[in-house]
Amino acid sequence: MKALLDSFKPGSKGGEISALQFFGKHGISVAFILCVVIFSLSTQKFLSTDNFLTVVMQASIIGTIALGVTFVVIGGNLDLSVGSLLSFATVLVVDLHDKVGPGTAILLMFVFTLLIGSVNGYLIGYLRLNSLIVTLGMLSAIQGITLVYSGGKNVDISDQTNTWFAFFGREALFGVPVPAIIFIVLGIILQIVLLKTGFGRKIFAIGGNATASLFSGLRRNRLVFSTYLLSAFTTGCAALILGSRVMGSQNNVGEGYELLVLAGVILGGTSLLGGSGSIARTVIGVLILAMIQNGLLLLGFPYYTQWLVTWVVIIVAVWLDIAAKRGKLFSTY
Repeated sequence: MKALLDSFKPGSKGGEISALQFFGKHGISVAFILCVVIFSLSTQKFLSTDNFLTVVMQASIIGTIALGVTFVVIGGNLDLSVGSLLSFATVLVVDLHDKVGPGTAILLMFVFTLLIGSVNGYLIGYLRLNSLIVTLGMLSAIQGITLVYSGGKNVDISDQTNTWFAFFGREALFGVPVPAIIFIVLGIILQIVLLKTGFGRKIFAIGGNATASLFSGLRRNRLVFSTYLLSAFTTGCAALILGSRVMGSQNNVGEGYELLVLAGVILGGTSLLGGSGSIARTVIGVLILAMIQNGLLLLGFPYYTQWLVTWVVIIVAVWLDIAAKRGKLFSTY
């Protein structure tokens, strides 16, 4: 025990590496506990059941998108188009609801959302274009498509009380909000896919070492393509929740979501360098962001404070991730 404690002493190279390794493995759990303790001591309302369900509800949309983006990042790429894609999918499903009915509207929304995801996947997976540039360009392109489709106007469902479409965003099962159930069930399924299937292991392989995976016979282009389809699918699920909850949509409703999603993924320990990550940790990362937002609001801080805190969280998370990989907190060159 003494040797273990000594290894964490300041100034000890071994202690620095051990501390980095510890936070690399357990940092997200420590951060989660700290958030709960700090906000619980600050306000009595934080630990109530109603407030906990509120936190999960707040996290459900960002978290659902983050589940698919986690696969993209583990595979060594980025997807910054999810915010605009959320706007497009939400506007589309709400607008089509009164025209073709909720069932057909949902189906068509997923078809077009997956089509856009396949464009991202083709450009990045098969044409080998840079994922940052492609998805940043798609962010603008999809937002433009949304504005053209909606004519720059917001859309609403006319009869909001007599449609089963409200089930996905406003109803509850056994006292648990349906959005939270969708988020949790998708998280469990994708965690199993990532850790227990050949597909998941191949995603880790192409993100960890693309050259080695190529010589191992893995079809990197197909795998990257599939991660963007998965990201588009989870974004469609989030649009379904959002459209059902609001029963309408602004044409820029997803603006800024890409940053919050990426913050949750990074905070969950998924490396921007690819090859490592976990769906379960992404869920915790997103919940931490939701708790920070909820806790700050309960303490009376203005809404925009969460953006400053989110910025600090991203910087610290990326710094610790890189530091853990190089074995020291600061670079000497």
